[in-house]
Parts: sequence; C-alpha cells; structure tokens
Amino acid sequence: MAGTLDGDLRASAATRPEQTAVVARGKRLTYAELDERVGQLARTLRALGVVRGDRVAVIMRNSADAAVAIYAILRAGAAFVPLNPTAKEEKLGYLLAHCEAVAAICEPEVAERVEAVGERLESFRHVLRAGAPVPADVSDAPFAEVLHVDLASIIYTSGSTGVPKGVVFLHRNMDFVAGSIVEYLGLHGEDRILCVLPLSHTYGLYHLIMAVRVGATLVLEHGMTYPGNIVDALERERITVMPGVPTVWQVLISLDGLAERALPDLRLLTNAGAALSVAQVRAMHRTFSHAVIFSMYGQTECKRVCFLAPDQIETRPDSVGFAIPGTEVWIEAEDGSEAEPGEVGELIIRGDHVMQGYWRDPEATSRKLMPGRFPGDRVLRSGDLFRRDEEGYLYFVGRTDDIIKTRGEKVAPKEVEEILYAYEGVNEAAVTGTPDDRLGEAVIAHVSAAAGVELDAKDLRRHCAQHLEDFMVPTHVVLHDDLPKTDNGKLDRLTLSAHATRREDN
Repeated sequence: MAGTLDGDLRASAATRPEQTAVVARGKRLTYAELDERVGQLARTLRALGVVRGDRVAVIMRNSADAAVAIYAILRAGAAFVPLNPTAKEEKLGYLLAHCEAVAAICEPEVAERVEAVGERLESFRHVLRAGAPVPADVSDAPFAEVLHVDLASIIYTSGSTGVPKGVVFLHRNMDFVAGSIVEYLGLHGEDRILCVLPLSHTYGLYHLIMAVRVGATLVLEHGMTYPGNIVDALERERITVMPGVPTVWQVLISLDGLAERALPDLRLLTNAGAALSVAQVRAMHRTFSHAVIFSMYGQTECKRVCFLAPDQIETRPDSVGFAIPGTEVWIEAEDGSEAEPGEVGELIIRGDHVMQGYWRDPEATSRKLMPGRFPGDRVLRSGDLFRRDEEGYLYFVGRTDDIIKTRGEKVAPKEVEEILYAYEGVNEAAVTGTPDDRLGEAVIAHVSAAAGVELDAKDLRRHCAQHLEDFMVPTHVVLHDDLPKTDNGKLDRLTLSAHATRREDN
C-alpha cells in the first residue's frame, strides 16, 4: 500500500480514528467512520464486477458522500473520474464514453440523468446513488491489491480549446505532489481546512487528499453563492487553512465588517488558479490580519508547479516563487536555450507529479510531453510564458493562448489587469483580445464594479493610458454587472472573448 492514496486513509484511520475527517452539510465523519464506509462501498463495487484499472465516475457536489466515493473506488482498485454534476447530458455522455467508465456514483438528484446517458454507452453498467444502503451480501467481496504505479484518476480539463482532455495520473503522481504541497505549506493533523472549491477539480480535490494524508479535518462548502455561510464556517469550525482563487478572495475582501472579525485560528491562505493582483494581496492582508498568504501556480497536468513563501509576498507580490520540493523547472527561450533573467519564455516542468499523458489522445500528449535532458526522462511543456529575476524568482507573464498581438506588439493580459485593479472601485477585471482588421487584435477590458460604485469606461481608459504603453491601453472597456465564471471559480475568458464585440464606451 506504500505510495497509494488509500494507504493514507488506512494510516489516518489507524492512528487518529476519533479525529473528525470530513464536515459537510451538517454531517460529520471521523476517520474510523470514513474508513468503514469506504470499505463497505468498495466491497459493493467489487461485487458489481468493478476490477483493477476500471474507471468509475464520481458525479457529486462537495459532500461527505463524495469523499467516501473517491476512496472507495481507489480501494476497489479502480480509478476515479470526478465530473461536475451540473454537466449537461451531451457533455456527460461524451466524458463517460471517452474514459470508458463502467459505473458512476452520483447524487440521487442526477441519478436518472446519468442512467439515461449510461444506457447509450457500451462500457457503462451501473449507477450507484450516494448514501444508499450497502447490500448485505457483499461483506465477503475481496479488496484489490493496489500498487503505486496503478491508475488512480482521470481528471478532465478543457484547457484553452474547450475540448475536454482526460489527464491521467498514477497513485505515485498524486501521492508525490500531495506530499510536496503538505511539506511546503506545513499542514498537520490539527489543521481544519475549509474548501469551497469543487472536488471535481484538482485544487479542491487535493485538499481532500492532503487532509487525509495528515489526518486533518476537511470542511466542505458549496462554493461562494452565500458568502455569509463561509464566514460563519470560518468561525464555527475554527478554520486554520483556506484555499481560494482570486474570485473567491475578491468576494470575501469586499464584505463589510469581515476585517473586524477576529478569526484567530486562521493561519494560512493559499491562492492558485489565477494570479492575484497586487491590490488583492494588500486587501487580503488587511482583511485576514492573522493569516499568511501562499501565492501558487500550477495546472491540471501536474497539479502544482511553484509557490511563493509568505515572507516574500510584500516585496514581490507578482511572483510565484520557486519550484515545489522535489521538482525542477526552467524557462525555455524561443531558440530552445534556457532563458536569461528577464527574458520571457515557456516554463518547462520536471518531476514525479507530471501526468502520464492524455487519455486516448497520443497526439495531444506528444505536444505536451517531450523528452527531457536525461535518458528516459519526460518533461511537461506548460504552454505558459514566464520570466525570472536575477535571484531566480519566477513571474507568470501569460498563457501562450492568451497573449494579445496588437500593432505588431505582444500584450500580456495580466499587466493590463494589474492596472485596472489599482483603480478604486474595480471589483473584477479581465483582458481579452478580439480580431481587428486594423490592429490585428484589439485589447478589450472587461470590468465589474464593487458594490455601490459606478464606473465610467472612459475614465478607466484614461487611467490605463496614464500607466501603460500606448499599444497596451484597451481599445474598449466593457462594463459588466458580474464577470462570468467557470464551474471551478475562474474567470471565464472564453465566454468573455466570445462577447468582446459588445462595447460600452463608444
């Protein structure tokens, strides 16, 4: 069991049986109870014919049942495939067919939809409703022997193309990166982690894996629809660690009176998914005065890449620091050489956290993975542009696909967004490019205002013109009530790009 995810659960259940493992929707499970329920569901899966290497989908919102399902699939020797329960039938059918899932564990509310989709699939055989009683005749079903080189999960990511790709991870990949993050964050068994991020995406998912690894308590919430509930949970559960993305932090730092709440237990905030602006970092320090902030960068294909230590965030708030423990990164210039300090190039990633490839997609895999510097080595092309300073600190410049080419120049959206966030009253900002016959691409700024604030698009353009080079100044500023989000809380740039022709500053 060494190096397997279920091995971590068995260890925590043995050493901390009475410790609360998961809190969700008023339900609490200790590690002993979680381990017992995982064993029961794993036996059910085995009795239904699920074998080592099979894929089983988990189609649930954040809940204790979702945690049980993930570890039961692993204990049965299968690989879990986390899917968003709000996915429409067409997409759900595509994903289940693509990974050749044999079964799904889902919320009762979506079971009929999953069954209807499953009837059309050749490999699909069973739908299990979360929380349903375990059949009495499965108690003798044997568990599978699981090795650290076995398939653990396929996690789907749309990337920039919108076409879902299944990222393949072995137990050793996920075990390694969870251990690396635990090490640099200093997580331990007395931590209480509040997760509003969906378990169907890696950022949320790994907080379950890391909590189980150290025997900590994971408190699960359903996103940020009701921010007052999140504040109540921070106090009630005496939360010590909270992960988030910029949209989560923006909601919280905008709440009146939150900075006056003591929250003495909250010691650690983490950010990934997108870069924080300098203004957001400063506002987080004011709002959560007892907590330190880890700014991090990663992508689904390897989970985490680098982090900035909290003692550096005031002096270099726009940096994402150094590679995580046990890994290596470098920046590759256009000619294939290693970039010099200050030179922009693609970030290359090496380590045991790198995916095995994309499921059933050798062409996409070959574009993302390439031979490394050593015999038999493979490294990951991030597709993201970075630079490093003289001290080696890394700085995210932009995603290759996001770079806007205008007037013969290249514009990194993040640079323009930083200036927009510095304008008083801006709540959210995103910059995209749209085809333009004269410019090549026009720079479009999408902005929403803080509560009670009215913004003027022309004033925002003048503000940008005061702080940016001419070619970087947005051609148009589009004012929104709210910026669209993906289901994992990131700003939805694809949707914004599609609507970039709606201009409100003419």
